[in-house]
Amino acid sequence: MLASLYNGSVCVWNHETQTLVKTFEVCDLPVRASKFVARKNWVITGADDMQIRVFNYNTLERVHMFEAHSDYIRCIAVHPTQPYILTSSDDMLIKLWDWEKKWSCSQVFEGHTHYVMQIVINPKDNNQFASASLDRTIKVWQLGSSSPNFTLEGHEKGVNCIDYYSGGDKPYLISGADDRLVKIWDYQVWICLLVYCLGREEPAMSMDTNGKIIWAKHSEVQQANLKAMGDAEIKDGERLPLAVKDMGSCEIYPQTIQHNPNGRFVVVCGDGEYIIYTAMALRNKSFGSAQEFVWEQYVVQSHYKYQSLSLFHLFIFCLGIYGGFLLGVRSVNGLAFYDWENTELIRRIEIQPKHIFWSDSGELVCIATEESFFILRYLADKVAASQESNEGVTEDGIEDAFEVQGEIQEIVKTGLWVGDCFIYTSSVNRLNYFVGGEIVTIAHLDRTMYLLGYIPKDDRLYLGDKELNIVSYSLLVSVLEYQTAVMRRDFGMADKVLPTIPKEQRTRVAHFLEKQGFKQQALAVSTDPEHRFELALQLGELKIAYQLAVEAESEQKWKQLAELAISKCQFGLAQECLHHAQDYGGLLLLATASGNAAMVSKLAEGAERDGKNNVAFMTYFLQGKLDQCLELLIRTNRLPEAAFLARTYLPSQVSRVVKLWRESLSKVNQKAAESLADPTEYENLFPGLKEAFVAEHFLRETCLGKTRPATDYPLVTPNEERNVLEEASGYEPKGVLPTPPQVHNLPLKRSFHSCFFFIHFKISSCGL
Repeated sequence: MLASLYNGSVCVWNHETQTLVKTFEVCDLPVRASKFVARKNWVITGADDMQIRVFNYNTLERVHMFEAHSDYIRCIAVHPTQPYILTSSDDMLIKLWDWEKKWSCSQVFEGHTHYVMQIVINPKDNNQFASASLDRTIKVWQLGSSSPNFTLEGHEKGVNCIDYYSGGDKPYLISGADDRLVKIWDYQVWICLLVYCLGREEPAMSMDTNGKIIWAKHSEVQQANLKAMGDAEIKDGERLPLAVKDMGSCEIYPQTIQHNPNGRFVVVCGDGEYIIYTAMALRNKSFGSAQEFVWEQYVVQSHYKYQSLSLFHLFIFCLGIYGGFLLGVRSVNGLAFYDWENTELIRRIEIQPKHIFWSDSGELVCIATEESFFILRYLADKVAASQESNEGVTEDGIEDAFEVQGEIQEIVKTGLWVGDCFIYTSSVNRLNYFVGGEIVTIAHLDRTMYLLGYIPKDDRLYLGDKELNIVSYSLLVSVLEYQTAVMRRDFGMADKVLPTIPKEQRTRVAHFLEKQGFKQQALAVSTDPEHRFELALQLGELKIAYQLAVEAESEQKWKQLAELAISKCQFGLAQECLHHAQDYGGLLLLATASGNAAMVSKLAEGAERDGKNNVAFMTYFLQGKLDQCLELLIRTNRLPEAAFLARTYLPSQVSRVVKLWRESLSKVNQKAAESLADPTEYENLFPGLKEAFVAEHFLRETCLGKTRPATDYPLVTPNEERNVLEEASGYEPKGVLPTPPQVHNLPLKRSFHSCFFFIHFKISSCGL
C-alpha cells in the first residue's frame, strides 16, 4: 500500500503484516498524489512544488523528474495498457504524459473552472476517463479529444472524488462532494440514479407533546422524560439533568427520528429504509424502503424510480417530501402541494424549499429556503370553492390557494409553530419568533441548537445539540396566545388572556400591538412610562401625557407635550408645559402670538432670574421698557450695546453709559478708553443730539408704556414710515431738558478718531 504524506514523504506499507516497507523522501512540501506502475517497478509522485517524480521502488533511485503543472498536483492516474499517465492540478488542467516519448505532454484537457480534484480511467473503456472538480461538475473525456464528451451536474458544492463501478455490468459512476452527498450516476443516459447522505448535520432526536424525548446514539436508541425532573429549578440555556433510559438497538443506522402527531409511534429512517416503532417499548410495527418519511396517515418516499407516494404516482423526479396540513413534494421544477385525502394538486410554486413548517390550525405555513423564509396563509375556503366550481384552477393548481404574508431575509435552521407564532433558530445562532411581521429574539445561542418542541404547561421551549444535550428557554404561553388572538382579530379572547400575562411582559405585548396598528390598546397594556408617553403623544391623549410628564419631571417631555398642546389649541396647557420646561423662547413665541401682555411681563422676570438674558431683553423691549433693557445690558456688562441703545432710544442716559464703558475699557486698553467721545461733551461730533432729547421726552409721554387694542392696527402708521423727529418738532416737553455739559471743539483729527473708536467698539462688541 502506497501512502503520500504532507511532510513530503511517500511510504510503502505491507497491509497484511501492517509494517512499513520503504520510505521515499520526495521533497519538503506536501505530496498529494502517488501511484504504483507495477509493470515498470515505479512509484510516481506529484507534490506541491508542481513536480512529477518517478522512483524505482526496488532501488529507491529517482528515475525522472519534471515540472508538470503551474499549481499543486492533486491526482495521478496510470493507464492500464498504454505508456500514459494523467495528472490533474489546481491550475484547472488535466494533462496526458507519454513516458516512452521522454515524458512529453501529449495532450491537455481544458474545461473545468476550479481545482480538478481527481481523475479515474473507465475500466470498460480505457480511452475514456472522468474528472471531479470543485466547480461542482463531473466531466467525462475521451483520449484524443480536448473537449469533454458530457458534463454531469447535480452536486451543490465541490466534487472531491469519483470512481467507476468495477463490476463491468453496470454503467455506473459514483461521486462524493462537499454537500455531504454521495451520488450514483448512469453515465450512458447522464442521470443521477441514487443519492446517499452519509450522516446528518442535525442530531436524530424527537420530542412528543408530553415531553418524552427519544434520540439515536449511533444505532442505540435512548429516551428521557422531562416530567422526571419534577419541580427542579430550570435556568434558561443551562443543560437539563435528564435521566437517560436505554431502549435497545435499531436494525438500521438512524438518520432521522420522528414522533407521529399523537406521540404513540416513532419512525426511524436511514440506509434507504424506514421502521415504525411504538414509542413506549420500541416494538417494530412496520418497515419498508424509503429515502424520506413524513407523517399524516403516513407517506413514504421510495427510492429512485418514479415515486409512489401512498395512493398516487408522481410522474416527476421527486427530490424530497414534506408533511403537514398538505403533502409537499419538491422536484427540479419547484414545490407542489397535494391534498392528503384525494391526492389532488392544490398549488405548484416555483421555489426550492429547504424546510416546510405548518401551524397546528393549517392556516399558516413557513417555507424556508437557502436564503430566506416566506410566511403564507392557506385559504382553505377558497380552495374548497374552486374545487366545487372548477374556477381559478390551472395546470399549476388553484391560484388563490395561498396568500403571502411576508418574506424575511434570514436563514431558518429549525422551526415550529405555536398558535400563529413561528419560532425558529437562525443560521447566526439566534432563537427568535416571528408574529405579525415582528421578529422577537428570545436568546442568543452560544452554539448550534435544534428545536425539539414547546410545552405550554411549562411555558418552556426545548432544544438539543449534536452532543444530545437538552436545554430550555422560558416563553410564556399567555404571551403567545395573546399575540395569536390579536393576529386573528379575536379581541374578546385577547382581553381574556391579558390578565394572565405578567406585568413585566406587558410592555413587549404593547410594542407588538403598536406595530400591528392598535395603539390605543397598546397604551392600555403598556407598563413602561416612556412607551406610554410616546403612545399618548401619538394618540393626542393630553391628560395621560400630562400625568406621565408630571411623574417624570423631564424637560424634554414637557417640551413634547407643549408642542402637542399647541397643535390642539390648548394654549393654557402649553403655557404650563413650557414653564415646566423652562423654554422661555417658546413662551415668548406663545405670548406674542396670543397678545398676552401679562404673560410677557411675567416672562421677563422669570427669564432674567434664570439668566435667559436674550429673552428678557426681548420681552422688556416688546413692552417698551427701555430703561429695563438698558439696565439689563449694563448688569450683564454689555456696555457697547448699552451705549448704542442709549444713543438710539435714551439719549439722556448716554453720558452715564459712556462713562461706565470708559471705566470698563480702561482696565483693558487705556488708549482706547480715552478715545471714546461722550456725545454730550462733544456735541459737534453728534449732530441732532438736542432734538433727540426732545424726541425721547415726546415718546415717553405719548407712546411708551401705553397699549392700544388690536382693532387699531389698521390705523397705526408702520414704524418704517414714521419720522419721530418731525413728529416731535414743536413739542414742548414738560420740565427741563438735561443741559449738556460744555462742548469742546476738537480738531478734525481727534474728532475722526473719536467717531472711529465709537463705531469700532460697537462693531467689535457685536462680534461682526
